[in-house]
Parts: sequence; structure tokens; C-alpha cells
Amino acid sequence: MQVFSSRAAFRRGLVGVCLLLATFFAVYAGARQYAPFVFDVEELRAWIGQFGAFAPLVFVLVQAVQVIVAPIPGQFVALVSGYVFGPLAGTVYSLVGVLLGSSIAFCLAKRFGRPFVEQLLHENVLTRFDGFVERVGIPGLLAFVIIPGLPDDAICFLSGLTKWRLRTFLTVISIGRLPAYVVTVYAGGELATGKVSTAVILLGAIIVASVIGYVKQESIRTVIGRFRM
Repeated sequence: MQVFSSRAAFRRGLVGVCLLLATFFAVYAGARQYAPFVFDVEELRAWIGQFGAFAPLVFVLVQAVQVIVAPIPGQFVALVSGYVFGPLAGTVYSLVGVLLGSSIAFCLAKRFGRPFVEQLLHENVLTRFDGFVERVGIPGLLAFVIIPGLPDDAICFLSGLTKWRLRTFLTVISIGRLPAYVVTVYAGGELATGKVSTAVILLGAIIVASVIGYVKQESIRTVIGRFRM
């Protein structure tokens, strides 16, 4: 199967991978320099533990906010959550945050309508995915959100413009987003236990899948667009 449609697409994918790696190493170097305690899991957990019940709440809120305004990748928050809280609790906190943020995005669009969404989303995204959720239905949306690298946060707002009910939307989002978050949170847990090679392999798989999803999103949209309710 041909992953990239052209040399230009391949170069864009390569640049994307390089940027992600550069960002990772920059964050790593900065943390080593200014916050070395984050690399001692027990010391980090003890520091976070002093905040009590507010510590998980902060992670949930950060994960929710990134869905709405997307200042940082949700996968990064999931990685940190796995590193700090472990695979099980980290997955729960990450998923709760994602569902909370997705619910808010959906309800804001439902409440304020198309003018609000048009002001919020980039025109290119709105043009390409306008009416997408309505056309593809549950199977199509599930197939879309399960693939990393696609504009699934924008889809949360666009879903609010449909006749879908919130519970139906959240069911699809929770199932579709769970696999990538489980893998990322687990990688964070492996980092915390010193199993760096396993964590790197898992993160590498997520990064590659995200880059391919981003580069091939037009083809993916076309294929998924054949779904019908």
C-alpha cells in the first residue's frame, strides 16, 4: 500500500515527524535543566500528592481544555498522566478529561449554532468537514476518531450542529479515542518504571500513525465519507 501520494507528501510527513521529535527533545532538555525532579517518579508523585484530590482534577481539566482550545496535544497530557498516575488511573483521568472537553465543545455548538462554530474553526477545516458527521453517521465517526492525527477536536464542534444527542456522541467518542489514549498512557507508565525502550516503541507507533493520519486526511475523509447512517 502506498502511504504517501507524492514526494511532497512524504516530505511533509518527514517534517512533521522531525518537528514532533524536536519538540520532545526540547521539552526533555528543559525539564532536565529546570525541573530535574520530574525524572524521579517517587519524588514527582510525592510532590503531586501534596495537592491531594486536586492533582487528578488538574489533569482532567487540562485534558478537557485542550479539546476546546487545543494549546497542547492531548496525547502529551495522556503521556504525563500515565507517567504520574500509572496506566489504569492515567487512562481514566485522560478519558474523563477528553469526554468532558468533547461534551463542552458539542454543547457550545448546539447552544450557539453555526455562527459560533464558523468563528471558532479554521475556514479550511469547516469547508472540508461541514456536514461530515451527519453524512457518515455512527460507523463513520467511530472510524474517524479512532485514527490519530485527524482534526477530531474540530469534529466535536461540528457534531454539535447535527441532530445527534449528546449521549450518542459521547459513546462514539469514548470508544473511538480509547485505543490511542490507552497506548499513550501505558507508554507513560512504562517510562515511569524505567522501561524506556518499550515506551519509545509505543510512542513511535503513535507518532507515525498521527503523521500518516494528518498527511492522508483527505483520502481518509473520502473513504469514510462513503459510510451512511
